[in-house]
Amino acid sequence: MNDGPADIGVLGLGTMGANLALNIAEKGFTVAVRNRTTAKAFALRDDNHGIGENILPTESLEGFVTALKAPRLVLFMVPAGKLVDDEMERVMPLLSPGDVMIDAGNADFNDTIRRSAAVEEIGLHFVGMGVSGGELGARHGPSIMVGGARKTYPLLEPILEKIAAKYEGEPCVAWLGPDGAGHFVKTIHNGIEYADMQMIAEIFGIMRDGIGLKPAEMATIFANWNTRGLASYLIEITAVTLAESDPETNQPMVDVIVDEAGQKGTGRWAVIEAQKLGVGATTIEAAVSARGVSSRRGEREKASELYRKVETDGAEFGGEAEHITELEQALETAKIIAYAQGYATMAAASDEYGWSLPLAEIARIWRAGCIIRSDFLDDIARAYDAGGNVVNLLQAPDFVTRVAAGQEALRVIVAKAALAGIPVPALSAALAYFDDYRRARGTTNLTQAQRDLFGAHTFRRLDKEGVFHHKWPAV
Repeated sequence: MNDGPADIGVLGLGTMGANLALNIAEKGFTVAVRNRTTAKAFALRDDNHGIGENILPTESLEGFVTALKAPRLVLFMVPAGKLVDDEMERVMPLLSPGDVMIDAGNADFNDTIRRSAAVEEIGLHFVGMGVSGGELGARHGPSIMVGGARKTYPLLEPILEKIAAKYEGEPCVAWLGPDGAGHFVKTIHNGIEYADMQMIAEIFGIMRDGIGLKPAEMATIFANWNTRGLASYLIEITAVTLAESDPETNQPMVDVIVDEAGQKGTGRWAVIEAQKLGVGATTIEAAVSARGVSSRRGEREKASELYRKVETDGAEFGGEAEHITELEQALETAKIIAYAQGYATMAAASDEYGWSLPLAEIARIWRAGCIIRSDFLDDIARAYDAGGNVVNLLQAPDFVTRVAAGQEALRVIVAKAALAGIPVPALSAALAYFDDYRRARGTTNLTQAQRDLFGAHTFRRLDKEGVFHHKWPAV
């Protein structure tokens, strides 16, 4: 098969696929594009003057593959799951040894491991690539997490470094490890994103229902917080959304939006993998669960009537704005704990799968382009760069100091919210994890005793080595 003019091909022109293709074309590369609706591929070229000359729409899959230079780089931007397998099955017979298939969707990393093994076995290469930043990131510069055979990365690197977000001139892209490493890191990124957003929403709930602030007042507070330790994209857009008015009703935009949230799977996958690895990602788990509860709006409305008599008026906060500093400290402390859980999950996966994930580098490529970008990531990178075998960010000296200073505010806010009947599941989970993690002598000794009594599961002793079973009284 003769070489075509295109440097890379994008298969699937949904929102993310189309914007990635435009990003690639804008950076001077020729990109072949293919979509099941052929007209969409031609419209992408015709509607984007100035960069359309770098977009090569194709009418058939054969034409799409023929348009690519060897080794051919085929980037799939189709919904995760069976559709990826179906599209791969259609493309593979048209490829040659050494060609590369790239799944840049939000894939389950277990699927990526499976696909990688199958593809590499027949002489092709497979890359699982996490892309964060949403529609705007895809168009103007996302954070990119690459997994796959190390020798394959140099084939992609010139394009990826050009299209990735830049932080102080450095591209936010890196090869993170073999097979499913890139997609796993993206999964944990999204889990942390769930937790971060949920905790911000809980602080919003306290401001609204406990203190009585209006959205515009909250917007000013969040904008102020964005100048200090909480400085981040999510805090920035929280201020923007709270300041916005609905053009139809002139009410605060946030007040006319239904309080239901869905999920596409990555947050749930993060929790499942943390559980499988034996890591307590409880703050992420609480955030995922909160979205599930939010989706049952009809049930919540019924329950609000059934339990009307036990509702409180939030008087524990006194209706005063004096708690704003406490709220800021509590959110920053809980944020550190949530990130610690995410990083602990990545560290455990790295050991389990032999990936040697570069944890400091992951923090660096998250500093721009991605949804959880924040000044705080520099601190995480420094913590891992400092070495000392950091097993959990809560043991890194800088974070020990910060969490020790902020935990009292988190404790006060969680307690007052509980008394006021204001749900703060993620903030509560962060505090409980901290208290559990810092306790040298916990309570699982009782659990082990119970398990040994009813199931002879055995236990270890504090005073001698070995595994033991006790002859308990008959019950």
